[in-house]
Amino acid sequence: MSVPNGLVNAARTAAQTAARHAAEADADRRLPGAVVDALVAAGFTRSFVPAEFGGQAVGFGELTEAVATVGEGCASAAWVASLLAQGSRTAGYLPEQGRAQVWAKGADSLLVVGFVAQGAAEAVDGGWRLSGTWSYVSGVEFSDWALVLARPDPADLASARFFAVPREEYGIVETWFSLGVRATGSHSLTLDDVFVPAHCSFAWDELLQGRPTGSESPHHRVPLFAVNGLTFGAPVLGAARGALTTAAADLRVPGGPPPGESARVDYARSAGEIEAASLLMRRVAEVADEGRFTDELLARGSRDSALAVDLLVGAVDRLFGRTGTRGQAETQPLQRFWRDVHSAGSHGVLRFEPAAMRFTDLLLSAV
Repeated sequence: MSVPNGLVNAARTAAQTAARHAAEADADRRLPGAVVDALVAAGFTRSFVPAEFGGQAVGFGELTEAVATVGEGCASAAWVASLLAQGSRTAGYLPEQGRAQVWAKGADSLLVVGFVAQGAAEAVDGGWRLSGTWSYVSGVEFSDWALVLARPDPADLASARFFAVPREEYGIVETWFSLGVRATGSHSLTLDDVFVPAHCSFAWDELLQGRPTGSESPHHRVPLFAVNGLTFGAPVLGAARGALTTAAADLRVPGGPPPGESARVDYARSAGEIEAASLLMRRVAEVADEGRFTDELLARGSRDSALAVDLLVGAVDRLFGRTGTRGQAETQPLQRFWRDVHSAGSHGVLRFEPAAMRFTDLLLSAV
């Protein structure tokens, strides 16, 4: 697959900034403003924003590679970059008036998403009233808008809707104290009886099925399960590549003894697994960019994304396992990549077992 390189090239500059601040971000548990500014300048926030609001056309293959590029230096920055792009895509499902409001100040509005259906939503005249707490809202600390998921009828999954809320309406509670990807700022968002007009809401099923009522963009004709493995898997790919680069430097220390055969074999195997994972993700992105969404391809895509992350975690485990006590020092970048890969790779979307069940359901239904 040929991947356009506009966003990827821009991401390289952001990656350099993110890498310079990676240790600081990890220690402080937040991305410095310079890194956030670099992600915006690279174009992640404009990804998937409709053209009429100043957005740019970005393919899923291009975005995946750009996110991974940032992740080679800092997985937290890559995670935020990926979720900011996803925020723009999610906001594109809003009705026209809602989209105009979200992007009133331009395409670089920082949009974050609360994907876990929490809180309470009550239908009122002209819209909804929301209250509650939403967990794991990555990037919420520096956001301009948040889209949160809630069920007006708690007993009915089909009632779930997204609601767009401006920054001045929500509070933030610091709840993100993770082993890895510490600087994503995936804290909790709170709302206290906030009114959300009808034009700032849309049904969850539109995003799930890729069937928007308000947008004609091909990016919004993509079902969520066709690409959500890429959203959360691309930062893991980048971190694994960063770990491999670090391990390569350790393997060829100038003036040091030549590495043993087992060290070389382990490095080669990890390098191959990381490349294999990249190819699996590239195929998933290719299907999404070409608009091919059969049940078989969707199930295969979920399987491939989860399998890719399993390969990446195993590859980094092998690299980290060879470093001994020295590699566990806080000053060593490999231990940070190892922590980041494990934390990001544990996301529910990337679990292999549910993906395997969906994949084999098709096989068994044909019996």
